[in-house]
Amino acid sequence: MSEPDGGRARIRVVVADDQELIRAGLRMVLDARPDLTVVGEAADGVDAVAVATRTRPDVVLMDVRMPRQDGIAATRELVAAGSPARVVMLTTFDVDEHVYAALRAGASAFLLKDTRPADLAEAVRVVARGDALLAPTVTRRLLDRFAGRLPGPAPTADRALAALTAREVEVLTLTARALSNAEIAARLHLSTATVKTHVSAILTKLGLRDRIQAVVLAYDTGLVRPEPPAG
Repeated sequence: MSEPDGGRARIRVVVADDQELIRAGLRMVLDARPDLTVVGEAADGVDAVAVATRTRPDVVLMDVRMPRQDGIAATRELVAAGSPARVVMLTTFDVDEHVYAALRAGASAFLLKDTRPADLAEAVRVVARGDALLAPTVTRRLLDRFAGRLPGPAPTADRALAALTAREVEVLTLTARALSNAEIAARLHLSTATVKTHVSAILTKLGLRDRIQAVVLAYDTGLVRPEPPAG
C-alpha cells in the first residue's frame, strides 16, 4: 500500500537480489526519488516472499536467479497467496526462457539489469499504476519463441475461456497478437472505450492480474499459436 509523503503517495518497493551490491544500488536509485521508497530487501526467493508478505509493497523487483528459491518460484508463490504487489523481474537477457516462465508465473514485466536509473524509477511507477511495461511486440516475441517449450497450463485455463463472450474472445485474440486498444477498436469497428471495457471484463472473468497475463493465457490455451521464425 502506498504511503503518503507530503500529500503524495509514495510507492513502496521491495528489492530481491542475491548480490548485495546490486540491492544497494537499486535502493539508492529508488530512495533518491521523492515518490518512491524501498521498504525491504531480500537475498533469495524465500526471503523475498516473507518480506513482501510482511511489508505489503506496491512493487517487487525480483531477480530471476537466486539461491534457495528462484525469482520465478517466489513470484508464483506471491501470486498464489493473493499478494497485491506487482512483480518486475530483473534479468540480464531480454529474450530468455526464464523471462517467459516468470511472466507465466504472474510477473507483470521485466527489466534488464543495465536499465538506466531514470528508466528504472519510471518503470516502477508505471507498474505500480497497473499499466503494462512490456511493449506488446516484445511480449509476442517472447511467446512466439518459448510458448510450448514449458509444461502445459492447468486444465482450468482452457475451461476459463468458456466464460468469455464471442466478442471478448475476439478482443483477447487481437490483444495477444500485439494490437493496441486503438488498433483493436479500428479492426472491430468499436470505440476505444468499449475495447477497454472488454479488456477489463476479460481480466475479471479470467481472474488475471493484467494485460500481460491475458496474452500468456491466450498462448497457453492455444487461442493464439506461436508464429514460426521468419525466413
